[in-house]
Amino acid sequence: QVQLVESGGGLVQPGGSLRLSCAASGTAFKISDMSWYHQAPGKERELVARITSGSSTNYAGSVKGRFAISRDNDNDMVYLQMNSLKHEETADYYCQLAYRHSLTGKDVEVWGEGTRVTVYA
Repeated sequence: QVQLVESGGGLVQPGGSLRLSCAASGTAFKISDMSWYHQAPGKERELVARITSGSSTNYAGSVKGRFAISRDNDNDMVYLQMNSLKHEETADYYCQLAYRHSLTGKDVEVWGEGTRVTVYA
């Protein structure tokens, strides 16, 4: 079964940088779209960045130019490089794997448990 484990969160000053990692187990990684979401207290979970199975990327407008998502298909890893962090980006960050099952046609989503990012001086 597919599992995701995030790491790399922590306390960082405004303007600082952090690199989040997500390790995937199972066999579906290479055919999956991988995404990072964040969720601040009392807010809905929001998409931050996505990288498709074909390595196309898209970003939330608020992070475009500052964040970069990447993947390593040899090691089933996805990363989120976050630069020039802002206080309002304090949140729990979640890794998501998504693919469509070839036999059932159902969309499959797998979520990690999250890693906390705190941006504070």
